[in-house]
Amino acid sequence: MPIDFAQSQTHQNLLRAFAGESQARNRYTFAAGLAKRKNLHVIEAVFTFTADQERAHAKVYYDLLESLSGKNIQIDGTYPVDIFPGVLEHLRAAQHNEYQEWEHDYAHFADVAREEGFSEIAKTFDMIADIEKVHGDRFGRFADLLESEKLFVSDVKVQWMCLNCGMVIESTRAPAMCPVCKHDQGWFIRMEMVPFH
Repeated sequence: MPIDFAQSQTHQNLLRAFAGESQARNRYTFAAGLAKRKNLHVIEAVFTFTADQERAHAKVYYDLLESLSGKNIQIDGTYPVDIFPGVLEHLRAAQHNEYQEWEHDYAHFADVAREEGFSEIAKTFDMIADIEKVHGDRFGRFADLLESEKLFVSDVKVQWMCLNCGMVIESTRAPAMCPVCKHDQGWFIRMEMVPFH
């Protein structure tokens, strides 16, 4: 039988997760702004896409606290400060933070929830942890491409899509400018990495 939710560690972990997801969303929005200023619109889109998913996670965690509506809950927690001059550093920090949530934070929160008798909340932590791994993998893949100067270059012919207009071009290199909408190379992404294929 579950312990009283208001006395549980689980309700505090839900608020920690809500705070973490909310902060991640803002960090990714800030990183998207930096990517935009650097004309890396594909990286901007990756950060924005992931920020929207973090907002969705925050809402799931927040909704699970509904029975405590109107109360103030005191929690402690540690959260990263990731303010870097370069986009690559933001990608690597995001990768690290997503893996931290996947391997450590949410795995631990799920175990505590199970121990306290909140099996559905434990399942939620487990499922979102799996999503955070996907986020970490995504950030890592783009960081690897940027670091190896392969973000817009491939060793073999691939299809590239302009994220602005949808133009698809097959080549070993994304074009310097989209022939349709005239947006620069920073808008191109490998077709297999397009989220809405």
